[in-house]
Amino acid sequence: MAGNRNGSDDDDLITEINVTPLVDVVLVLLIIFMVTATHIVRAAIDVELPRAAHGGESVGTLLSVVVTKDGETYLGGALVREEELVARTREAVAKDPDTRAVVSADRAALHGSVVRAIDLLKGAGVAKFAIHIERER
Repeated sequence: MAGNRNGSDDDDLITEINVTPLVDVVLVLLIIFMVTATHIVRAAIDVELPRAAHGGESVGTLLSVVVTKDGETYLGGALVREEELVARTREAVAKDPDTRAVVSADRAALHGSVVRAIDLLKGAGVAKFAIHIERER
């Protein structure tokens, strides 16, 4: 053996741990977690989105606002009050002036609740937003 100092047989113990397979497994798990995290958050908030025949996918969104049929508002999957929504939106706009928001509202949500959420987003500096819908089949 090349690392053998005494000229003894090849039954030396392996004293080093190969961490490469461990790092590979951890990185794969991290990627899986990152990809599924957004789907988990959306599945946790039960909303029935309205349908539209000509809706499209929105890209480049930073803020995800959900209005439930009970009038509760969620930002990024966490229940927020109006003051928190405005404060966190202003923080995002301060970091990136091109901040976009997607408003997902339950079809049974009151129109006033949805308009109020959009008004708060606009007042906090969001110039671009979209309303999340499902395509009709």
